[in-house]
Amino acid sequence: MTLAHLQKIALGIAGLSALGIGMAITFTPQTFYASYGIALGSDPSLLSELRAPGAGLTALGAIMLAGLVRQSLSEVAVVAALVVFLGFPAGRIVGLVFDGIPSAGIIAALVFEVAVAALCLFAFRPGRALLQKSDCDRTSPFPGQTYPTGTVTGMPREV
Repeated sequence: MTLAHLQKIALGIAGLSALGIGMAITFTPQTFYASYGIALGSDPSLLSELRAPGAGLTALGAIMLAGLVRQSLSEVAVVAALVVFLGFPAGRIVGLVFDGIPSAGIIAALVFEVAVAALCLFAFRPGRALLQKSDCDRTSPFPGQTYPTGTVTGMPREV
């Protein structure tokens, strides 16, 4: 999958954000959460429960960035970006419904996550060509999707 310019920007913003936030949670959780007005203390179980998803977020951010430089990883990178930046706002909205309004810092994080999600959804919207026209010689039965040059097993070649 060859990424267009806007898609690279979206993936870069998503990847750098996820990598940076994930690393902060993994390696300095007290400092990271203190910036939101949350005091964690030193309970090893709590810190472990925070570091684990922080490390997962770090790994997903690295995958997003790897998709910028390794064409073979670009589809996985797009999925990672959409999962992270749709999942985090969804979880925050659940928190708003069940727990009430959080601090201004958490609301700012929600706004940022929604903005990145919107950018990713726009950049990778259905129907947006993921391959350059020169890379394709036929269209698929699905709107906006194309097949790479060559034959596709079980599909007759158009003339």
